[in-house]
Amino acid sequence: MGDTATARAASGGLTATEHRLANGLRVVLSEDHLTPVAAVCLWYDVGSRHEVKGRTGLAHLFEHLMFQGSAQVKGNGHFELVQGAGGSLNGTTSFERTNYFETMPAHQLELALWLEADRMGTLLTALDDESMENQRDVVKNERRQRYDNVPYGTAFEKLTALAYPEGHPYHHTPIGSMADLDAATLEDARQFFRTYYAPNNAVLSVVGDIDPEQTLAWIEKYFGSIPGHDGKQPPRDGSLPDTIGTELREVVREEVPARALMAAYRLPEDGTRAADVADVALTVLGGGESSRLYNRLVRRDRSAVAAGFGLLRLAGAPSLGWLDVKASGDVEIPAIEAAVDDELARFAAEGPTAEEMERAQAQLEREWLDRLGTVAGRADELCRYAVLFGDPQLALSAVGRVLDVTADEVRQAAAERLRPDNRAVLVYEPLTPEEAEHAEHAENTDAATGEEAAASE
Repeated sequence: MGDTATARAASGGLTATEHRLANGLRVVLSEDHLTPVAAVCLWYDVGSRHEVKGRTGLAHLFEHLMFQGSAQVKGNGHFELVQGAGGSLNGTTSFERTNYFETMPAHQLELALWLEADRMGTLLTALDDESMENQRDVVKNERRQRYDNVPYGTAFEKLTALAYPEGHPYHHTPIGSMADLDAATLEDARQFFRTYYAPNNAVLSVVGDIDPEQTLAWIEKYFGSIPGHDGKQPPRDGSLPDTIGTELREVVREEVPARALMAAYRLPEDGTRAADVADVALTVLGGGESSRLYNRLVRRDRSAVAAGFGLLRLAGAPSLGWLDVKASGDVEIPAIEAAVDDELARFAAEGPTAEEMERAQAQLEREWLDRLGTVAGRADELCRYAVLFGDPQLALSAVGRVLDVTADEVRQAAAERLRPDNRAVLVYEPLTPEEAEHAEHAENTDAATGEEAAASE
């Protein structure tokens, strides 16, 4: 094991040390003896942007398969062992990574490390058709519950598909399509694991009440013998022009409680000063109940019941400025859209006030402190900066870059990017009573048909 960096003082006195195993696994440690807990976070450099057409959703499906047992941990054993030891755990998948994490009582840290190493090294011995079918059904149900059968659930998928052109690696969301989930084979999953679930494609962070020397010894013991893999191909190029060049629009008629205006603006990639500038701009405009859009639409005009504008940071493609407005009563979307454009044009011309800058930067600083203030949040941030930007130390100084943004930079960014010709727009219109009745009748008919088919099998 080589120690490739030493601890460096950073904002708030937080420090982290970096190490690398011979098999390529990067390790980041951060001591925090405030409470007797330890967080383990493991990021694999694979997300939906690495998928190919016809096999969307495989990264997310595999996240679920990682909880289906390994050589020495059968079935649901990972959950049972962690929770039985007083810990918590989960995993998530995004466009750009898949992560797994546990927060444990400090004296149970070794258990969490052993569990993560066991499935990194031996998952293929337990991966079979039964576990594949089980988790395929779980993911399909998750899609139904979070996307297909909830009000506005299709928004993320539809706006992403509008904002990124066909064939772009971010055109589809991590959940994947039902057809592709059905098409995924056991061999697809095995090949996916061999390609991406290798120590040299991962970063492991451990934060909390730890003894660094003992922690590194455990990591070497459990992860050190897992072989690396060199077959990974880089993700497809996600770069695009700075602006879309035209407004893209789709109107969706669904059974939703109110009209809604949603939009995605193309903004700079994460890891750049321009992204930090955009974050401050969107916080002034739509970050909470003191923001410009909330004050205009909800408080003053009373044309909306909710209004928010935030930044979806992405490192391998343009980030998205995400606007979400829910209409009040019978207010029509054109009236809301006109008010939004009026506020954006005024903001681009005049820029933020000193008070707005102070409030927005304080809000972003608090959010940064919230993330780094818990052992789990800090472990996740250290992994994020290591995987996406090559340097976990950047997590400890991120807030300084946001606080360094100037009002003139914010005004200029708004003028260049927050324009009608640089957005994808989604308008939700509720069904009429007649359409709703027809939809309910069709749904009941489908349900009855399904029951009859099941009964006849």
